[in-house]
Amino acid sequence: MSQPVVAIAGSSGLIGSALVSALRAAGYQVLRIVRRAPTGTGELQWDPDAGEIDVGALAGVDAVVNLCGVGIGDRRWSGAFKQSLRDSRITPTEVLSAAVADAGVPVLINASGVGYYGDSRDRIVDESASVGTDFLAQLAQDWEGATASAQDAGARVVLARTGIVLSASGGALGRLRPLFWLGLGARIGNGRQYMSWISMEDEVRALMFAISQDTLSGPVNLTGPAPVTNAEFTTVLGRTLNRPTPMLLPGFAVRAGLGELADSLLGGQRAIPDALERAGFQFRHNTIGEALAYATARPTPV
Repeated sequence: MSQPVVAIAGSSGLIGSALVSALRAAGYQVLRIVRRAPTGTGELQWDPDAGEIDVGALAGVDAVVNLCGVGIGDRRWSGAFKQSLRDSRITPTEVLSAAVADAGVPVLINASGVGYYGDSRDRIVDESASVGTDFLAQLAQDWEGATASAQDAGARVVLARTGIVLSASGGALGRLRPLFWLGLGARIGNGRQYMSWISMEDEVRALMFAISQDTLSGPVNLTGPAPVTNAEFTTVLGRTLNRPTPMLLPGFAVRAGLGELADSLLGGQRAIPDALERAGFQFRHNTIGEALAYATARPTPV
């Protein structure tokens, strides 16, 4: 039996690189979709800004995973940066979705985020919850809408609404860990905003589950089963690193330093992985303590 083939756009990012390694270890053949000139037979060059991709190269591919997108927290949200957040997600997704449709690829796993729900405060939200009204919510809605070509062609499309991924290799935890080590770990605002987290190991396992689970389609929250408040997260991370966390970063200071980006830190989502669990997925890290202990004890994410 031949190896199943998974093509990945955004394979060099934090999640993408971990997914590539896990898929190869599990016996999958990986085709990396890259913007630069290919360096081997396992790569396919594309130019999403020009709408260019070799559709024929996707013939026989079992699934496409789209993880493209500039990082939400990479910098302060200027008008130009907000546009780059949209351009780096929506246009590539439209191009890839059309290619999936034209090549007859049966599965598209498309990244999205729990920001889709807006600030849910303490209200629990599953995949049936309505879209929010802020910038991130509208971005996620348009990002998911860009998969229409693949859906219309009959592909099984999974909209992977990911929370905060906890990884030893970078991301949010990579930015926070040095501050906590210096004793600068602090609650943000009142600390009551919820954080929907997931360990990198479970993020990668959930993506692989979505690739192989034929019954899974539509919106799927890739979050741990027990979201926590920012205050709880701060306390547990401090305890895990054996560092005190007495500080409070006032909301006005966050807004002064980060502008509109602060809204994503001072608000949050209490999202639960209802679709994943109903499909039979079992988490390896069910609590924030388990996830942080795993991420801070290991140099690699999976």
